[in-house]
Amino acid sequence: MNLLKPILFVTVLVLIGSTAGVLANAKTSQKLGQPGVKTRPLPGSRNLEVLLPEVPGYQSRAEPQSEMVTNMLPADTSYGQRLYQADNGFWCNVNAVLMGSSRSSIHKPQVCLTAQGWNIDDASSHVEMVRVDRPVPYELPVMRLNASGTRLVDGQKKTLSAIYLYWFVDADRFTAEHSSRMLWTLHDMVLNNVLDRWAYVSFFSVCQPGQEAATVAEMKKLIAAAAPDLLLAAPPK
Repeated sequence: MNLLKPILFVTVLVLIGSTAGVLANAKTSQKLGQPGVKTRPLPGSRNLEVLLPEVPGYQSRAEPQSEMVTNMLPADTSYGQRLYQADNGFWCNVNAVLMGSSRSSIHKPQVCLTAQGWNIDDASSHVEMVRVDRPVPYELPVMRLNASGTRLVDGQKKTLSAIYLYWFVDADRFTAEHSSRMLWTLHDMVLNNVLDRWAYVSFFSVCQPGQEAATVAEMKKLIAAAAPDLLLAAPPK
């Protein structure tokens, strides 16, 4: 038993080293996969604009990406951001980040949320399904993060709830799990010599404590309406 632990440790190190060597050799000739979101070229740039659609029943406007984000991520990262508002007062900020040739464009979404001062409740965060009816009916998995934080409202500090729904999509797959995305990326790099071009799509809204369920329902409604005109990936069979 005492000998087993060192053997396992050495085996893991060998596997890690071998994988790193394979990836390093493949990187020089690997192809970049196709995006799973709709885009258009940006004039005078090698980057793309992710096309977030206008949705009936909502007023919306395109928003510039924060310089804090663009300065932090690789130069060939592409973006799309849009603010949606409904007549009932509901609003939602929708953001899409599309990687280029570097996997570091896509990172764990928790990093962004905590950087903005929100405290994530890991125990209550979980995957939920959103029913999408077009082009065929299917269930879209999204990760739900529940968070809270203090903000100034009318000059007074108040505790608010934040809901963050997100998922990842490449040319032919969806997932709400960061780990699944990493495994698929490794699989395609090693076996197919293709670097999957993942996009990270997020929906963010803030509400009063106690209004979380109603806010999530509104967000799912918006996702269901926007997804068919944003996503290119085929629905799961």
